[in-house]
Amino acid sequence: MVNNKKLFQNDSAIELPINIVVMLVVGMVALAALIAIIPPPTKNMSVNIDESGIQGALKSGNTVIVDALTAQNALTLVVKITANDPDGNPVRDANVVLRGLGGVATNTTDINGIATLITDAAQVKLGANQNEGTMDLTITANGFYDYDKTDAVMIVKTK
Repeated sequence: MVNNKKLFQNDSAIELPINIVVMLVVGMVALAALIAIIPPPTKNMSVNIDESGIQGALKSGNTVIVDALTAQNALTLVVKITANDPDGNPVRDANVVLRGLGGVATNTTDINGIATLITDAAQVKLGANQNEGTMDLTITANGFYDYDKTDAVMIVKTK
């Protein structure tokens, strides 16, 4: 019985459960802080070139057919960008860049995920002996992987 009294009168054993509880609470707070700073997962986006062509003569698809006289006209491209998920929600405020053949056009998507790109007429040129050329499309948006498509638009000159 004497040994039992010494055990019950000893207060050092109470520190262990309190230390475990304190460490558990501090660890949970640290874990919650780490989870809060992790960015949301990145998604893919789906890009459709709805219309392309010279101004005033837009056709569906990504090929622009021009004749020798209109080979240096302003090009217009209408791009629709949606999230690549079952809902297919539009991607708003995405930066869209079309470049190639000496020209560049930039725009951002609206609330419907649509961007209209118009190049300067003096910029995009096919050479005298060049019957076709391509332009590259680059799209960046927050929360999505960057989209980079080489040869996204083809310009074909008829003689």
